Amino acid sequence: MKHYPSPVPDPGPNAVAPDIYRELYLMPMFVIIPSVDIEQSKDFWCRGLGFGDLFSAPQLTHLRRWAFQDVLLVPADQVEETPSSTVSFACVHNQLDQIATRCEELVPGCTSGPDEKPWNAVELTVTTPEGARVVMTAALPLPTAGPQAENLLDLGIDLPGT
Repeated sequence: MKHYPSPVPDPGPNAVAPDIYRELYLMPMFVIIPSVDIEQSKDFWCRGLGFGDLFSAPQLTHLRRWAFQDVLLVPADQVEETPSSTVSFACVHNQLDQIATRCEELVPGCTSGPDEKPWNAVELTVTTPEGARVVMTAALPLPTAGPQAENLLDLGIDLPGT
């Protein structure tokens, strides 16, 4: 069996995002997003959120960003009801503003953030044309001093240099 290391780089200001992962594997997790206009959705997910079209067929488009970040776009009429969906994808900090800009160019008003979160991440929330809520989350380096470090230590989290 093939081993897949995490595609997520160590957090930090110089983190470099991996390229779109195009190899085939058995997907341990994926999201199905119903769409009334797959071409518009594909354009938004690719140009806005940075996914690539792994393959498209008449009733399905398979998109991927990093390894294990798979999205299947299907016609909305193939799904009994269109549920509200939220999914989070890892990214690196220097991608957040670019993603926000691209998405806003495609669908003005579709983004919120990026905002620093108490769980040591910066997140950008994007609402896609299909109504899915996509959270692009960039981990921050673990703090080594200060109130945030003290809070993490109180939770029993080992920090570098402590």
